[in-house]
Amino acid sequence: MQKHQLTIPRTARYVTIGEINEQTENIWFVIHGYGQLAEFFIKKFKGLDDGKTVIIAPEALSRFYLKEFSGRVGATWMTREERDSEIIDYINYLNLLYDTVLQNTDVNKLKINILGFSQGTATVARWCMNEHIKYDRLILWAGYFGNGIQDVIAPEKLTDKEVVLCYGKEDEFLVKIDIKQYENDIQKAIPHVQIHTFEGGHTIDEELLLKIR
Repeated sequence: MQKHQLTIPRTARYVTIGEINEQTENIWFVIHGYGQLAEFFIKKFKGLDDGKTVIIAPEALSRFYLKEFSGRVGATWMTREERDSEIIDYINYLNLLYDTVLQNTDVNKLKINILGFSQGTATVARWCMNEHIKYDRLILWAGYFGNGIQDVIAPEKLTDKEVVLCYGKEDEFLVKIDIKQYENDIQKAIPHVQIHTFEGGHTIDEELLLKIR
């Protein structure tokens, strides 16, 4: 038995709020977590829509039923199966999306924010590690890096970037670990990281989002 791979074209979906024009000052790429869909995830960011900000929510390429064989559908950026190939695929997808939506745009005149939520934190870190894109701020929201953040991005790649860590104090996933050690490990790797918390669980807190906008 021989295992083979074949690279094929795919149809990817993304959702936006706002349109890039002469008034645009801020771009937000917001990357959802495991089991979410872009059209629902992006609703958390409606408060950023001020006429000068455009929000872009890519959707992961792999969709599945959240329970059994019907009902609600979610998407995932990767699984452990063919892990390396899936990482390459989603980085290529995100790079193409970036190039497509920002074509004919002077990115040096924009502040570009890259936000990853939950599973999306590792996704955005690997994307930024690829160095294809110009961005100004990396926001890691409610993500856990089991082998340390250096497993997904070399900290030295972030020395000239603004880096923000956000999480809820009642996050049902993070409460299972040593939160203080979690913070310390990220601060040790990225000393200039800004840490923000909120009273809540595993979600995007819209009040905090507006605070750090």
